[in-house]
Parts: sequence; C-alpha cells; structure tokens
Amino acid sequence: MAFPKKKLQGLVAATITPMTENGEINFSVIGQYVDYLVKEQGVKNIFVNGTTGEGLSLSISERRQVAEEWVTKGKDKLDQVVIHVGALSLKESQELAQHAAEIGADGIAVIAPFFLKPWTKDILINFLKEVAAAAPALPFYYYHIPALTGVKIRAEELLDGIQDKIPTFRGLKFSDTDLLDFGQCVDQNRRQQFAFLFGVDEQLLSALVMGATGAVGSTYNYLGKKTNQMLEAFERKDLSLALNYQFCIQRFINFVVKLGFGVSQTKAIMTLVSGIPMGPPRLPLQKASREFTDSAEAKLKSLDFLSFADLKDGSLEASS
Repeated sequence: MAFPKKKLQGLVAATITPMTENGEINFSVIGQYVDYLVKEQGVKNIFVNGTTGEGLSLSISERRQVAEEWVTKGKDKLDQVVIHVGALSLKESQELAQHAAEIGADGIAVIAPFFLKPWTKDILINFLKEVAAAAPALPFYYYHIPALTGVKIRAEELLDGIQDKIPTFRGLKFSDTDLLDFGQCVDQNRRQQFAFLFGVDEQLLSALVMGATGAVGSTYNYLGKKTNQMLEAFERKDLSLALNYQFCIQRFINFVVKLGFGVSQTKAIMTLVSGIPMGPPRLPLQKASREFTDSAEAKLKSLDFLSFADLKDGSLEASS
C-alpha cells in the first residue's frame, strides 16, 4: 500500500493535553502550543493522546475532540500528526482509528491492551490487526511500552512478518531501555522502510547509533531545540559534540527523576518554559508541587536551557 506522506522521522513531541484548574480540557491554547513547538523548538511532528497526553485518562469523546483540535490547528504548520488510539476495548480503539482517518490525521498508534493482556505475539497481532483495519488508509505504528502495559512480548519478535498480517504497519514507538531488543528490530528489518522511533529521551543518542530514525518524547516539548542540535551533530558525524548535548540533557532529566518526574511534572515544566498554561493533570495523578517547579527552573537556568528572558509573562503564576 502506498502512502502519500514521507516516512515519519526526526523529533516527534508527545503532546501534553492542556487542562483548566477544574480538570476540563483547555482547547483554547492548542493553536498557541502548535506555534510554540514549530517556532521555538523546531519540532513539526506530534504524537497525540499518548502517555504524556493522558490519553487513557480521557473519555472517548474527549480523545476525539483533542485529536480534531490538533489536526485542525496543525494544518499547514505541522508535518505529521499521529494519534494514539489504543484502548482496553477493541471497539473503542476501532472507533478512534476510524475517527483519526476521517479528520485527516497522518497515522495512528496503538499500545497493547494492559488489563486483560495478550500473552503471545499472535494474540497481540490479532488485536492490532483489527484496529489497523478500521483505518486502512493510515500508516499504523505499534507503541511498545512494557513498563506501563505489563506486556513483555519483545518488539523484535512482534515485527517478524508483521506486514503480512498488518499491511499498513509502518514502524514502532519503542519506549523501553532494552537496546538489544531495539537493535534487533532495526537489524532484522533493514529492507523494510520502517520508522524506528525511540521513546526514552535520555538515551536517544545510543538509539541513534543503533539505527533509530526518529524519537517520540515528552521532553521535546521544551528541549526540542537542544535535542535537534544533538541530531544535527550526529548527522554530521560529530559524535563528541552529540555526546555533549546528550549529557547536558541527561543532567536535567537525572535531576528531575530524583525529585519524582512524570506527566504532572512535565505539565509544570512546559508551563514554566513556554508560558502556555498546561494546567493540572487529571486524577489519579497529582499536581506537581511548587517546590518541584522552583527546583526544575533553577536547574534549567544553571544548564543554560532557560534564561530570565525565556520565561514568558505569567508562566510562574500559571504553574503556581
């Protein structure tokens, strides 16, 4: 099957879903968010309603609305909008996949069902195949995140012969630290033009060496520019400079991980850096503490990721 779009590659921001203080989705800032990613971070691909976007904490109706807003606001500005349509219910996943096709998304992605789990490759493929078939004109990506789904089927095993079962399969988002598994995904599928998108931001350089064609992550919302510099250095084969950029990014991630880093904290950092209010997360997640935000801000400044001039008006109020 021929798709009109070029292969998904480079940086892909895992978008945050902005919310109001009372937990409703704040659609009004998504247009501004698109412009910020493109102009300030140099990121033109997005992954919507994934882990960072709290996709599985949203209702099906909300997921449809969020997807629609990103596609609409990203028109003629973003290169590719991929919608995560994974759900515990096959019917819901199919509905979201069909909707993504109807609104003009550029691709769909699906995680493994994580409550009643598929325990073998064949069972997982059967589930994915049914979702992909609901949007036969869209590139299909598998979202591999075993730490959250508990589904430990190796990605390399899953990819073996996958296009025979799912003709629209075009790649995977690999959110795991197992570089043996990732490397073998690349090594054993060289003839296919798959997108190998790495999902562990602090280890991206290692994955690039292994053959990653791109990356999907939350930090590219606010460290996209710095990460793009790393990608450019790697392309120029300046490994020493690329490593310096990776270490610099690691210093920040290492710092916030020790404080407790997740979706809530990502929302607080993005509010701080961009000045666009991301709001609190939805329960069961808790809002990031003021102490966390202050510490993260100080670290960003010490690493020259953020200067006083970069702080947008109102960002501190928005994150307080």
